[in-house]
Amino acid sequence: MPRTAEPADPTTLPPLPAPASSKRERGDVLVIGGAAKTPGAVALTGIAALRVGAGRLTVAVAESVAAPLAVAFPEAGVVGLPQNRSGSVTGGAASVLEGALDVDCVVVGPGLDDADEAQELLQRLVPLMGRETRVLLDAFALGALANDADLCRPLEGRLLLTPNSTETAILLGRDPGDTADDLAEVADRYGAVVSGSGMVAEPGGRLRRIDAGNPGLATSGSGDVLAGAIAGLVARGADAGDAACWATWLHATAGDRLAERIGPVGFLARELADELPRLLAEHT
Repeated sequence: MPRTAEPADPTTLPPLPAPASSKRERGDVLVIGGAAKTPGAVALTGIAALRVGAGRLTVAVAESVAAPLAVAFPEAGVVGLPQNRSGSVTGGAASVLEGALDVDCVVVGPGLDDADEAQELLQRLVPLMGRETRVLLDAFALGALANDADLCRPLEGRLLLTPNSTETAILLGRDPGDTADDLAEVADRYGAVVSGSGMVAEPGGRLRRIDAGNPGLATSGSGDVLAGAIAGLVARGADAGDAACWATWLHATAGDRLAERIGPVGFLARELADELPRLLAEHT
């Protein structure tokens, strides 16, 4: 029998932590990804984290695009990572980040484009993570986790996942079934809070749904914005499950606003991020 999901919106969710007065108190986010061909994914994730109130942001991308990204994104600290001849970030990049991982939230995955290198990178990163650091995996990092379910056992209780339907099936190792059941199974299997398909699942069976969103959200970079919004709220001190619900609602409702103003399709992921502060101001 399909699971029943609770509705989640600003009228039912716990209030977010009040914004602190200093950037350090508002939390640090590190985003790791960005192959030479896809640095924009990291930029979108980072912008979304700042748009929901994170205090400090560092992004780590392939070394050949680090300098241009630093110029284009002056709000972020930028770290260049070793890359292979194809421009993919290598697994050895973890050693460059060893002193940068003790932050409030690390996002791994946006813009990575080599499955084998992503696998090695995650394997090397996990032992280096700060003891209190919460970790969000997206895109190719989710595939790495599916290949080694025990990889992130040290992160249980502070792990977040943002799979799309294809990635959910990869994490489960089977064809997709009922969405609610699938997400709940992923949450339990990996000990993680999971946001996907407008729902948020937590280990132990809690499932919440967001009754907002539209087909226009299926656009390039949209998932990167969702990941960044979750990370930013987690960095501010929100409970992981509540942060995922708030961010999923903000992301979906931003899409609804843009669909009304621009059209049902054709709005851009960067525009989703720009809507987030207004929605937060109206509902918090």
